[in-house]
Amino acid sequence: MSRRSRARMSDQELATWAQNHKAYIEGKYGFTKRNKRASGQNLITDLQFDSSYFGSIAVGTPPVPFNVILDTGSADLWLATSTSGSTSSSSGSGQNSISFFDPTSSSSFSDLSTPFQIQYGSGAAEGTLGKDAVQFSGFQVTGQTFALVTRTSAQLLNAPLSGLMGLAFEDIASSGATPFWQTLVNTPGTLDSPLMAFQLSRYTNSSSANTLEPGGTFTIGAVNNSLFTGDIDYQDIPDGAPGYWILQLSGMSVQGNSITLPSGSSAWAAIDTGTTGIGMPSDVIANIFAQVPGAQKASGQFAGYWTYPCSTNVNVEVQFGSSSNKWSISPPDFTFQELEDGSCLGSFFELPSSPGTTTPPIIMGDSFLKNVYSVFRASPASVGFASLSLGAIAMNGANGAVPSATILSSLSGVNPSSTGVSVGRGSTNTNGASSSHTRTDIWLAGIISICIMGLTPLFLL
Repeated sequence: MSRRSRARMSDQELATWAQNHKAYIEGKYGFTKRNKRASGQNLITDLQFDSSYFGSIAVGTPPVPFNVILDTGSADLWLATSTSGSTSSSSGSGQNSISFFDPTSSSSFSDLSTPFQIQYGSGAAEGTLGKDAVQFSGFQVTGQTFALVTRTSAQLLNAPLSGLMGLAFEDIASSGATPFWQTLVNTPGTLDSPLMAFQLSRYTNSSSANTLEPGGTFTIGAVNNSLFTGDIDYQDIPDGAPGYWILQLSGMSVQGNSITLPSGSSAWAAIDTGTTGIGMPSDVIANIFAQVPGAQKASGQFAGYWTYPCSTNVNVEVQFGSSSNKWSISPPDFTFQELEDGSCLGSFFELPSSPGTTTPPIIMGDSFLKNVYSVFRASPASVGFASLSLGAIAMNGANGAVPSATILSSLSGVNPSSTGVSVGRGSTNTNGASSSHTRTDIWLAGIISICIMGLTPLFLL
């Protein structure tokens, strides 16, 4: 994985970003409207001091690469498409360009002529559904349904992103399509194990970070043992939970003081790689910042957030399900950014209540996930965490080559309408190197094809 970093923002820019971040999450979760066994591994890209992380997929015949948010908090795959139909449509150049999918350039594309629309708190995207071959992390689905988005609200999509790949369950897909990862899991003999795993790097406290930096590692079909230590603590998704990766937040402390949490489904937390910060009910947020001397509720453009003295190191621990394990959120991850008045804007923000809905009331995003090795297991449906290895921790703040997209050749593929179809490429990363290499070996060699990235407001997907 690789990471795209941002220059430090002015207070005005941060206020716009923060509200888009909050609104996007509220809309995303419905607070507003609404035969070869194998595994694959890729590196991720980190954007703007951990604002978000993105990866690269390849679509069509011949395959063309696109940068997409890798989002465990949604289930649709969609790409921007040019209304002009140009075979080389893009906006800008290099890191500032958006690559558009052109269906006329793919011999395997099928137009389903079905309208698609998805609503977010900060805007909407709409278009039509189509079907084509999609490559990701060394695998190919030959008939993947996805949306070709022709219209979005202003600033919903920014370069160098072209769209989003949802990694949650089909139940919440606006398109009704089976997500790419779920097709692999549902095809017997395809993956070594029904797993996806993330290790995310941290640059939020690095003064030398570039706009794009190596952002970590994504693995499918297995876990990377070099990136964590000890056992993976799996906790089952609660019965009756909707199609998100959900765990019950069962314990929390701030500065060593216990935080009172709701019970049952009121404490359900979506584990979301597509969200930058952490969203919780307002009463819980108030209790959190009550433990931080000098913390104040923000207003105006920062409404829904809190500020606190940057000189204070805030230590947070959380627990999930029935586990006794406590997972720390580091002080650098407790903050989004220092403001011009010398105070810090916290990364925990308020979410409105939504009684009578299936919307998870808590969103645990990257501010938490950078501190653990996270594993998403389809069967039994569960999420697991493990402590990061020293090698993984050493990647935090370490400048390096940004991963670049690699298109695979000679792939066999899974067709979602078929059964018993073989899948390639067994145990390889995107440039065909053996996945037995360590994460450091892969990173230093510049090997990649996956990048998780974030922007305003897609970093929250």
